[in-house]
Amino acid sequence: MHEDLLPPVIAAVFGSDRRLESVTRLKGGSKKGAYRLTLDDGFTAVLYSWEASENFWPALPDEDPTDPFSHATGLDLFTAAHGMLTSLGVRTISAYLLDPSHDLYPADIALVEDVRGDSLEVLLARDPAAAASTMDALASALASMAGHLGDRIGKVALVERGAAPQDRSCEQVVADRALRDLADAAARVDRLGAVHDRLAAAVRSLRDAVEPRSSVGVIHGELGPDHVLVDAAGLPVLIDIEGLMHFDVEWEHVFLRIRFGDHYPRLHRPGLDASRLRLYRLAQHLSLVAGPLRLLDGDFPDRDFMLDIAHHHTGEALTFLAE
Repeated sequence: MHEDLLPPVIAAVFGSDRRLESVTRLKGGSKKGAYRLTLDDGFTAVLYSWEASENFWPALPDEDPTDPFSHATGLDLFTAAHGMLTSLGVRTISAYLLDPSHDLYPADIALVEDVRGDSLEVLLARDPAAAASTMDALASALASMAGHLGDRIGKVALVERGAAPQDRSCEQVVADRALRDLADAAARVDRLGAVHDRLAAAVRSLRDAVEPRSSVGVIHGELGPDHVLVDAAGLPVLIDIEGLMHFDVEWEHVFLRIRFGDHYPRLHRPGLDASRLRLYRLAQHLSLVAGPLRLLDGDFPDRDFMLDIAHHHTGEALTFLAE
């Protein structure tokens, strides 16, 4: 973060009579920097910076950037996702500035609303009853996203500019990713290495059981309660939206069930496809082993937390061999 270069950003958005008082790095975030900017009149905003140094994830040399599950980071993805959610009436943070020019600051940046309420994760832990209306509003937002049907899959930004290849179905994309994650995880975790072939066969069998589908909805992709803020009116505010994509809504609901746990029933959507749910559940467990261990190849600070995630989901993946 180049704090000395921020005054032109403030002047461009709020006027030359406003002054920056302080900059505070916000917790969380492994793909971009997030900083609370406090002005001399007490007003606050959040700056997102997509400088390379803010991204803790190691580069994958063979990753296809057009894959729906490729690394979800960048102002272009944020801008397209913000536009999509806004058009659907889904609350996300308001944007004051979206600037890819590097004229004001030497990186892609967004200056956005500072929602000062708790995350939904904190609210659910402190007072589940108070979170009920927020959860119901979130379920409504998810329904709006799921109901925006189309026949193309991929990240919103890529679909909008015609750059998302359509040569694979959602279930094939997931199975291909699961097999890559399995190979990566098996090389790092002995318990998975010992049963690699059996788990690979399970992935292929679950993929083959899925019936074709002609349309998909819109999903966040990683919608845990930590990616939902609660505003002053108690409404859910989606953040970390760069991974927004056109995809099977079952993928979203598998992740929601993992992350919301006992609170998930308020978000459940009727009519989800059981075969897709089963394949996607195994795939997400494998991803939640390989991803955290891959992240630890870099300089991510909270190593024990990531190791705990990988250990838990190793056990979950292995349960598929007993079913």
